[in-house]
Amino acid sequence: MVEPTKRIPETERFRRKRDLIIDAAATVINERGAKGMTLFDVAESVGLSTTSVTYYFKRKEQLACACFAATLDRLEALVIDAATEPDPRRRVARFVNRHFDLLAAIRRGEARPMARLSDLRAMEDPLRGDLLERYFGIFRRIRLLLGDDGGREDWWLRTARTHVLVENLFWLPEWLPRYDVEDYDRVRHRFLELFERGLAPEGMVWAPAVRTLTDPEEEDGAKRNFLAAATKLINERGYRGASVDRIASELNVTKGSFYHHLDAKDDLVLACFRRSLATITQAQRVALTEPGSHFHRLATAAATLLNVQFDEQAPLLRTIALQALPMDVRLQVVDHSNRIARRFAGMMIDGISEGSVATIDPLVASQAVMAMVNASYELTGWAAKMPKDRAIAYYASTLFFGLYADRPRLG
Repeated sequence: MVEPTKRIPETERFRRKRDLIIDAAATVINERGAKGMTLFDVAESVGLSTTSVTYYFKRKEQLACACFAATLDRLEALVIDAATEPDPRRRVARFVNRHFDLLAAIRRGEARPMARLSDLRAMEDPLRGDLLERYFGIFRRIRLLLGDDGGREDWWLRTARTHVLVENLFWLPEWLPRYDVEDYDRVRHRFLELFERGLAPEGMVWAPAVRTLTDPEEEDGAKRNFLAAATKLINERGYRGASVDRIASELNVTKGSFYHHLDAKDDLVLACFRRSLATITQAQRVALTEPGSHFHRLATAAATLLNVQFDEQAPLLRTIALQALPMDVRLQVVDHSNRIARRFAGMMIDGISEGSVATIDPLVASQAVMAMVNASYELTGWAAKMPKDRAIAYYASTLFFGLYADRPRLG
C-alpha cells in the first residue's frame, strides 16, 4: 500500500529508521490528527532533517497511510490470535485482554505507539479506499469471533454487537489514561464483565420510551441545517474531507453563507460538537422525567439518542473529529463529554441502588454508553434494513443485555 519513495534495499538499519519515523508520526497524528501532522514536525521529533524523512516517505499522506497500515497490522494480529480459542466467550475475552495488554505496554513505553484509526476517513483516495477495504475485512473477522451460525436476524445482531465492541475498544485511549497503568487489569475485568452480563439484571425487558427531541439550534433554522450538513460530511469524510465547498454544495448555498454563521472551520467543528453534546444532555433530561425504574430511564435516554442517529437527519458529531481541534479546545469538549458520561454513571448508580441495574462499574459503563451512542451513526445503512425499533433494540442490546444474549424481545 505504501512504498518508500526510492527502491532501495530494506536493510535492518533502513527498517529501524523507517519504524522510528512511523512511530513519531503516529504520536503526532494522535495529538493533532492526520491533517495537523507535517513531515517537518515528525523529522524534528526524531532529530532528523525533513529531507531524511522524505527519503522514506515523499509525501505526508504516504507517511500517514503507513501509520494507519501499521495499526491495522496489529489489530489483525490480535484477531488472528483470538480466533484460536474454541468458543465466542473465550475468543472475545482473549481479543479484549490482548488489546488491554497492548495499551498497557504502549503506556509503559514497552511497545511502539499506535496511530488511532479515527482519522482514517480523512485520507484521500486511493489510499483511503484501500485502508477502509482492509479495515472492513478485519471487522468481518472480528464478527466471526462471535460465531457464524443462524440466519439473517442473527447476522444483523452480530454485526451490531461487533460494532459496539470494536468502537468501545477504539474509544479506550480517550479515557483509560485517567487510570494508573497498574489499574488496567481491574478496568479490563469490569469492561469484560459489562459486555458479558450487560446492564440489565435477570428478568429485565427492553421497553424504552423513545422521545422526540427539539433541536438545540431550532431558533436559527439556517444554522441548524448548516450544522447538520457539516456533521454528516465530517462523520463520513473526516475533518479534512468536509471542505467548506462541500458543505455549501450540500446545502446549495454560497461559501459566504458559511462565514455568515462561523468565522473559521475549527469554529464549525466546535459548534457541531456543542450541538451534539447539547442533544445528549437533552435526551438525559427528558429520560430523567420518565416514570418507572432508573433502568427504564437509562434505556429511554439511549434509545432516544439511537433514534436520532438512525434517523440520519441531524446526527451527533463523531468523536473522530476531536483530533481536528486545537488541544485546548479539544480538552474543553472532552471535559464536557465526561460530565455527560458522569450523568449516565449517576443514573446507573441510582439503578444499582434500587436493583433495576446490574452491579457493574458505572464509570466504565458510562463511557461504553457514550461510545455506543456516538458510533451508531456508522450503521445507518444496517439500521435501514429493519424496522427502526428493532434496529435500536438490537444495537443497544450489546450493552444492556450483553454480547451473548438472545435477540431482545420488544416490550
